[in-house]
Amino acid sequence: MALPQRGRFNPRFNRQPEPEHRINDRIRVPQVRLVGDNVTVGIYTTQEALKIAQQLELDLVEISPTADPPVCKAVEYKKFLYEKKRKEKEMKANAKQSEVKEIRFTPGTDDHDLDFKIKHAERFLKEGDKVKAYVQFKGRAIMFKERGELLLLKFAERLGEVGVLEGMPKMEGKRMLAIFAPKAAKKKV
Repeated sequence: MALPQRGRFNPRFNRQPEPEHRINDRIRVPQVRLVGDNVTVGIYTTQEALKIAQQLELDLVEISPTADPPVCKAVEYKKFLYEKKRKEKEMKANAKQSEVKEIRFTPGTDDHDLDFKIKHAERFLKEGDKVKAYVQFKGRAIMFKERGELLLLKFAERLGEVGVLEGMPKMEGKRMLAIFAPKAAKKKV
């Protein structure tokens, strides 16, 4: 087997990536449902649909290959890709990412500090974020596990209006933690 010479086209290395949609002659089904602007919507043979798209100086793009028959749109392919990307970007921007906010206590957390942290947790839950509250035990403080559990249960009771405790407080290493999720907003009738 001879090696290709420099500067020559080698199809093995210069392949174009396959387009994500089948267009024009790449559509290999007998019938398609044709949609688009300035087009009579209906079921056509692939050749008829291709001729209609060519008359309008547009591409025939397969937008739903799993439908029966597949749905094709008469549109300019570059414009179609641009609009699709724009819609995806817009949807991604509108989708709110839920975060987990952490609130830390010690077994000796005072009532005033607890009130202050409850206000923060309420704000986080109203914004739609989850809250992970934990009691950090250091040194000999690990002997007061009950105090930490009581603190977290008191915290859960005070957040009852805006949040839901996902599970009972549990120990993980030197931490006792509880996770709160925001309550679903009630629908107005």
